[in-house]
Amino acid sequence: MSRKPFIAGNWKMNMTVESGKKLIKELKPLVKKANCDVALCVPAILIPEMVKAAKGSNISIGAQNVHFAEKGAYTGEISADMLKDYGVKYVIIGHSERRQYFGETDETVNKRTLTALNAGLTPIVCVGETLDEREEDLTEEVLDRQLKVGLNGIEDIKKVVIAYEPVWAIGTGKTATDEQAQETIAYIRKKIGELFCPKCAEEVIIQYGGSMNAGNCKGLMAQPDIDGGLIGGASLKLDFATIVNFDK
Repeated sequence: MSRKPFIAGNWKMNMTVESGKKLIKELKPLVKKANCDVALCVPAILIPEMVKAAKGSNISIGAQNVHFAEKGAYTGEISADMLKDYGVKYVIIGHSERRQYFGETDETVNKRTLTALNAGLTPIVCVGETLDEREEDLTEEVLDRQLKVGLNGIEDIKKVVIAYEPVWAIGTGKTATDEQAQETIAYIRKKIGELFCPKCAEEVIIQYGGSMNAGNCKGLMAQPDIDGGLIGGASLKLDFATIVNFDK
């Protein structure tokens, strides 16, 4: 089964309109011949200008969160329809920082994911264990819960991207070894096969999202079950192009 790789950047709470436009302008010629799908998930306030900056290129613009309600009294939140109005294609859901700092749960991840799918957005659903959970040999138990609850009720799992992000490797400079990442992502694919169907699981894009950078991307991307990366710090600079062009 051939899956097209997908490299997505997550700018987190970084960049301004000018610095974002400058980076996209510099990235466009560097990634235009990429053999993978490319996206940058940017702060909501930057989306309109970044969509304009990326116009005519193979760079899609994504969001970093979406609310689960269509509309209503949710001050500070942004709906799926609002994102679609500005040409957003992808949305990150359940990032570990959202879980850690903003009370995201497996249940709210599920609600946001269903809302995104209903609006025609592609959710990038994040799962992963903390260092304590890995050291206590709870990785599979944690992933089982996150996948079972977070993906509940989804009719076509192939429309979802999964990002495995070991929490202990996000923003720390630590990275799972190629073998660790492959082993865990293979387990995720197996679990998706159990929850949905084996054939579906073979078609789902699963990214690695823990400090992937220009130096380690080739080894990680060479693993049979790793289909891409959710890139944090390295997406804020031209190193992102090296990751996108991992196969060159």
